[in-house]
Amino acid sequence: MKKFKVIIDTDPGVDDTACLVFALFDKKLDIKLLTTVSGNVKVKTGTRNLLHILDKFNLDYPVAMGARKAMYRVTPTAENVHQKEGMGGYIPPKETRHQVIKESAVEAMYKVLSEGNGDIIPIVLGPHTNMGLLFTKHPDIIKKIPRIIFMGGSPYGVPGFPDHISFNIRSDPEAFKIVLDSGIPLVMVPSDMGRRKAYLTEDYVYQIRDTNEVGAFLFSMYDKYWERGYPDKRIATNDTCAYIYLTHPHLFKCKRVEVTVDTDEAPGKTFVNFDKNGHVLLTVAVKREKFLKLMDKKLHKFDKFKFSDESESMIAKDEAKN
Repeated sequence: MKKFKVIIDTDPGVDDTACLVFALFDKKLDIKLLTTVSGNVKVKTGTRNLLHILDKFNLDYPVAMGARKAMYRVTPTAENVHQKEGMGGYIPPKETRHQVIKESAVEAMYKVLSEGNGDIIPIVLGPHTNMGLLFTKHPDIIKKIPRIIFMGGSPYGVPGFPDHISFNIRSDPEAFKIVLDSGIPLVMVPSDMGRRKAYLTEDYVYQIRDTNEVGAFLFSMYDKYWERGYPDKRIATNDTCAYIYLTHPHLFKCKRVEVTVDTDEAPGKTFVNFDKNGHVLLTVAVKREKFLKLMDKKLHKFDKFKFSDESESMIAKDEAKN
């Protein structure tokens, strides 16, 4: 089986956490490093959430904490969507057994990529701040990155994108511009994939709840994460789409484009020009039924899984304090 060497840069976040639940167990991934960034929630909160997932699922991966704010601006979090603790209806404990490594996200990424063979792919699930800082401080590392897969953007010119601004890009448009200008081949998985094409219906979400313990955990997050602005109840799979693109690219239809981003008048507004020689591969469609069947299969692999007793006792102890 071909394994993809990856760094996952994330801002957990309900959708990030749901993505990580599957990605951290995926035998197709060789995860070299997990890094966190401020975005959906403050970076300390997101880092705690990631460490808690390692506790809860009894996993061990190196975690490096990243940027506390955007490179050149202060932007709001999305706590109104993900809730104060960042995990929707699920409340994690304040303390975790796992801890971050001593290096910052930028230095840890630089070390891991430098020691690699030019085959480690960053998957960016949040704002691009860590990547922008990495390329600014260590521009020599650009040549060691074969491609970057990222979730974000609402590009002009593609049907179904009325506002052209997504949270991840808006949160640090200057950092995203640095990534665009690096020349590294990019795969852009816009939020449209998870919100309008590969979303989970209300019935599907209740089916997840009743599948197994992991499904019940996902439902506990989802129950306060229903997508806003739609006539039906749905859950977006934004970050999961980006990860699944890497392991199952045949599920997506893509077009080559060049992308620009506004950093002045409408910060974070992205535009695309269709260009067969473009260095950005834009996902424009997904095979919805096959995507959902794949998620079913991944969830059922947890049918005999039991959560760490130590993790659950930490939650109980934390609740008792409050």
